[in-house]
Amino acid sequence: MAQRRHNPCRRRDSVLAAQATTAQSDREREPAPTESTANARELLDAARQGDGDAYGRLVGRYRPELHAHCYRMVGSFSDAEDALQEALLHAWRGLSGFQGRGSLRSWLYKIATNACLKSIERRPKRVLPIDYAPAADPHDGPGERLLEPVWLEPYPEEKLGLEDGLAGPDARYEQREGVELAFIAALQHLPARQRAVLILRDVLGFSARETAEALDTTPVSVDSALQRAHKTVDERIPEQSQQATLRSLGDAALRDLVDRYVAAWERSDVDAIVAMLAHDAKITMPPIPTWYGGREAVASFLTGWPLARADRWRLVPVRANGQLAFGAYGWNEEAGSFLPHGVHVLALRGARIEEITAFLTPEALRYFSLPDQIQP
Repeated sequence: MAQRRHNPCRRRDSVLAAQATTAQSDREREPAPTESTANARELLDAARQGDGDAYGRLVGRYRPELHAHCYRMVGSFSDAEDALQEALLHAWRGLSGFQGRGSLRSWLYKIATNACLKSIERRPKRVLPIDYAPAADPHDGPGERLLEPVWLEPYPEEKLGLEDGLAGPDARYEQREGVELAFIAALQHLPARQRAVLILRDVLGFSARETAEALDTTPVSVDSALQRAHKTVDERIPEQSQQATLRSLGDAALRDLVDRYVAAWERSDVDAIVAMLAHDAKITMPPIPTWYGGREAVASFLTGWPLARADRWRLVPVRANGQLAFGAYGWNEEAGSFLPHGVHVLALRGARIEEITAFLTPEALRYFSLPDQIQP
């Protein structure tokens, strides 16, 4: 395995510094272990002749990582789907132009990156409520939903394709770090091309020359953009990634935390939730721009709104953005069942909950392969 690159401009324990060059090792491993070189060439030749099945097999192994790449770029699961589909269609139509001098993977990343840049031009940047408006007074209650597509969306870990067992532990660790909410939110504050440079260089391990080729610029421009991107992102990401925090806690402590969080919500126990919070904890609820900061403010909001005694909840543990997360279902009297309400993504600081990002978009649950309803 290649050695980690050390960049003194970045914090040692930041999300970016934790990106090992395992990503570069994976990129240079052409073709996949499950496909012989001869077979990959046969698929490429067949795809060039118009064989759609061969093309699907050829690019299928790259689809999960390309989708995650598009998500990092655009901050939205649904927009990433659109950008990836556009990229794969473009690649299919232009396959005759791929001469094989570089890797197929690098060629696909170039096409996907440029599809994302076009998508970013057409849409506003995606943010979280903390970057949209100041903290609210909990006694005022939440505001109206903002339905314009300006919010970050959660990313289901299952879509990273880590369950196939091909990626080693370090690679799986880094792929999860690469979609953590704090990192994705920080990326959205970069100009689009700086965003692309940082992702290609630091997350995927592309060289300055390869990145320049992907973006039709020069290595000098790439290095300059990367320095500016580091400064912006390092100011916005925490000292320790969620992956490092989860590892430090261990499986037993995490199971206990998950069990307590689920139990507290399902019995509407505000005190139990507050006991799990850091003193400066926050709760945000996109697409509602309202958010609350500080343990007392969060407690007041929970007491007056989602955990009022008339409400009933069921929570299903999932993994989103490489973090602890829960599919939340609220009781619907008319349906006689618990219906989708959203996805809670937790950020931890040690054993305390630092932030609850409650994506109040029932549609997001579709990304997690969860049931449409839960019976009582």
